[in-house]
Amino acid sequence: MKQEEKLAKYFRALAAPARLQLFNLLKQRMLCVNALAAALNMTPAAVSQHLRVMREAGLIRSEKRGYFVHYRLEPEALRELSNLVQKLVRIEREHDE
Repeated sequence: MKQEEKLAKYFRALAAPARLQLFNLLKQRMLCVNALAAALNMTPAAVSQHLRVMREAGLIRSEKRGYFVHYRLEPEALRELSNLVQKLVRIEREHDE
C-alpha cells in the first residue's frame, strides 16, 4: 500500500469527532466499551461501531480480559501515522519554497 493510501486510511478512521474522542481516551489507558461509552455519554453500540472502524484501519487492538474486551491504541500504527504526517508536512513545506 502506498504511503498516501495508508495516510488516507488513518484519516478516514479519525474523521469523526467521536472517534477522535475515543482516540484521546485510549491514549491514556486501555478501556472497555462500557467505560468508553460512559466517558463519552454514548451508547455502547455506537462506541462499538466507532471502534470497529478504528480497528479495521489498524489503529486499535482488542484484548479479552475476563468477561470484557478492552481496547488500546496500536503502537506501531501510531508510529506509522506520525511518520506519514511528518513526511506530508515536510513535503508541503519543501513544495511551497
